[in-house]
Amino acid sequence: MAKLGPVVTAVAQDARSQSRNRELALERLAQRISNALYVPRPRTKTRPTMSSKRARLDSKRRRGETKRGRRRVDDSD
Repeated sequence: MAKLGPVVTAVAQDARSQSRNRELALERLAQRISNALYVPRPRTKTRPTMSSKRARLDSKRRRGETKRGRRRVDDSD
């Protein structure tokens, strides 16, 4: 009820016949209700592996060295 509200409606004006539109509306209503009743599974916490941490830090180090190499050379000697 919290997801859908106090009144749940479904409208269909796709077909030319009233009976087909009623069938379509009932299908849409059933779909809305099933979507509202769906409860997502809670996410389980995971930790990054040691190798993924190492790879991340290595790539950051390499990126920093690349940027350091692009800096202007200071000739204050």
